[in-house]
Amino acid sequence: MTFENLKLIEPLLRALKTEGYTIPTPIQAQAIPILLERKDLLGCAQTGTGKTAAFALPILQNLHEDELYVKGPEGIKTLVLTPTRELAIQIGESFTAYGRHLRLRHTVIFGGVSQHSQTTALRNGVDILIATPGRLLDLMNQRFVKLDNIKMFVLDEADRMLDMGFIHDVKKIIARIPAKRQTLFFSATMPTEIAKLANTILTNPVKVEVTPVSSTANTIQQSLYFVDKKDKRKLLKHILDDHTIGTALVFTRTKHGADRVARDLNDSGIRAEAIHGDKSQGARQRALSNFKARKTRILVATDIAARGIDVDELTHVINFELPNVPETYVHRIGRTGRAGASGVSLSFCDEEEKEYLQDIHKLIAKTIPVVEDHPYPLQRDGMPKIVPSVQPGRQRQGNKQQRPDNRRQNSRNGAKSTPDSRPPRPVRATNVTSEAEGNVTENTSQTGESVEGNGRNGRRRGNRRNRGRNKGEGQGQPQAQQAQARPEGQSQQNSQPRQPRAPRPEKQRTPRTESQRGAPRKDAPRGEDGFEKLDWGDDLKWGSERMDLD
Repeated sequence: MTFENLKLIEPLLRALKTEGYTIPTPIQAQAIPILLERKDLLGCAQTGTGKTAAFALPILQNLHEDELYVKGPEGIKTLVLTPTRELAIQIGESFTAYGRHLRLRHTVIFGGVSQHSQTTALRNGVDILIATPGRLLDLMNQRFVKLDNIKMFVLDEADRMLDMGFIHDVKKIIARIPAKRQTLFFSATMPTEIAKLANTILTNPVKVEVTPVSSTANTIQQSLYFVDKKDKRKLLKHILDDHTIGTALVFTRTKHGADRVARDLNDSGIRAEAIHGDKSQGARQRALSNFKARKTRILVATDIAARGIDVDELTHVINFELPNVPETYVHRIGRTGRAGASGVSLSFCDEEEKEYLQDIHKLIAKTIPVVEDHPYPLQRDGMPKIVPSVQPGRQRQGNKQQRPDNRRQNSRNGAKSTPDSRPPRPVRATNVTSEAEGNVTENTSQTGESVEGNGRNGRRRGNRRNRGRNKGEGQGQPQAQQAQARPEGQSQQNSQPRQPRAPRPEKQRTPRTESQRGAPRKDAPRGEDGFEKLDWGDDLKWGSERMDLD
């Protein structure tokens, strides 16, 4: 079958001939006739199967035949949603190549760059809009984009939309486009939520499945290396020393990991650049352009940044770290072995990633061949056991290490002191008061603590009742009087224990006689009744024992 058999118009056939396309891929051969009949399509195809041309060619032909050339934002007739900037740019380049002999106009909008040039293109009028969900919603809220006249809607990489958290934005956009439209739904995998979304937005779709869902291309030679995590960079450099590997795409799970791998390769004399979400759009485009032009040999990328990377004759994909989502493995190795070409996929797996490997094997329904002959094998038998992390405040059982005996002692009062953890503190001054059956009780004059037990190894017990009082002879007296009562040359530490204080004699009180209790002061004025007179006013008269209120 050729493209002429698909009933494509002559301008498109000329553009395909310029691009060097002669025979359509399986998904192109199945999807193009269906889309030319204006039917909804559900396409299950992996990356690199030619699905961009499968929907771009019929969209261009349908719009050309309808002659829907309207200026302004109301003139948008086709909307293509993609998850990443790179994929949006790639689709835009495909529309440029295929529609070079048509008068249709298109533009690409995505975040991370100024929106000025994008809004200018929208004002001038476009027929086809390729966009990422976030920037499209922003421009819709600013009223730069109107989707009232959409005739065809394409949702590309739907499973990746779900993984990146764009599915809610996609639903908001779908709610604002006309219900009467032609919908094209593409996904490399078909999770449950994606299947529900497809059933919601598609009307009697025709399903096109060129390969089994979640399978890898047969043209890709897959290999697996078991290696310790610390030896992965060494193994990567060892593999790249083979100069038969021209360019390679290396995948990491994190942005910092991509930067570290690229920096390490550059230090080893291997030209490498990193591409991830923290890079500016200009830096990402320069790195991708250098990689396509063979100026950069190795491109280190994260999963999100690699979406849309379409490099001709890419022979090797290296999974420096296995993905934690098994479907991502299918997307990664789909960067090579495109359109029937051969490719090589190398994956590194350490001890912690074996669970990810099991999920990948289950998804692709095959076991990846293992390469045993390499200089950094995984030490399976001699590997140290993985010890669970210790929670704060709890000690690890079974392998407890004792602290040395010459550690610094805690001299604070009330500190924990047991025979197992530290020797008892020496008693400064003691006085043996009694001894019975080998038990000795010692009183410490300075600290107010007592030691009970057999000798110095007895149990220490604090006498809390006497804390805070003056210690020594004459307890309760000022310290100056205690010092005077102490013999000359004897310190407070060596002083004898205090003696019990003699009880104070009770003070004899002589009761006052009745005449003494009622006698007024000598210098106080007296009234007629002989009582003390207080002049507080005309109505009050006070006495020492009574009050008369007139």
